[in-house]
Amino acid sequence: MRDLGAGFGYLLKGQRWVARHGKQYGFGLVPGLITLVLYAAALVALAVWGEDVVGWATPFADDWSSPWQGLFRGFLTAVLFALGLLMAVLTFTAITLLIGQPFYENLSEKVDRDVSPDGTAPESGLPLWRELWISARDSLRVLIRAAVWGVLLFALGFLPFVGQTAVPVLGFFVTGFFLTEELAGVALQRRGVELRARLTLLRSRKTLVWGFGTPLGLAFLVPFVAVFLMPGAVAGATLLARDLLGEETDEDEDEDADADQGTGDTEGEQITS
Repeated sequence: MRDLGAGFGYLLKGQRWVARHGKQYGFGLVPGLITLVLYAAALVALAVWGEDVVGWATPFADDWSSPWQGLFRGFLTAVLFALGLLMAVLTFTAITLLIGQPFYENLSEKVDRDVSPDGTAPESGLPLWRELWISARDSLRVLIRAAVWGVLLFALGFLPFVGQTAVPVLGFFVTGFFLTEELAGVALQRRGVELRARLTLLRSRKTLVWGFGTPLGLAFLVPFVAVFLMPGAVAGATLLARDLLGEETDEDEDEDADADQGTGDTEGEQITS
């Protein structure tokens, strides 16, 4: 449970960091706005033509009597839109990070320098085109994994009771995991951590990952919120990545100093007494 709270704490710390660095926040909004326009157009198209797609995919229901045909196809249309919304949440981060790779790479480096005790940040040493290629390749691999989970959850959604209770909850945890992987990947890729190693690292502390990514996934369901939270999410994921790798921050040193001071005070009181 401690990791769950720590993960949520990193999400809040990331938002506070960008609030103190307005210029980085402003640049970080641009990729999210571009992605939002693209996804909004896709979801509007799905809402307008989703019923036609369902009708084309279910010709066996053409001869069904009313109201069963309408109820059946209406349900499938709603499920199709829900699946599209889920995939939008799962893929929004990947597409935004791909579009805004230079922006978020720079933001993540500044967070590292700001919290690092020696004021330095790890660098990949790779040219921009190489970083973009690796990011695109890894994002595609993650999207395939997310799509598999999306199809599985879509199928489980037809199960009575379970599909309406447990499956949505599971969907949010899955969304939170993949969101965190994509966001932390900015900092971890810069450190040369490959995708397979990143996934293993994240699975080793799933509650930390869920504490960060699940509330973020829920927030991303609110229109426009994802755009404004993305810069802070990248900053928070950088802090989370440092925790996963056991890298110290100025905050850790301050806490250690406070702990040492507290121990010294206690010992002094014991000697005095």
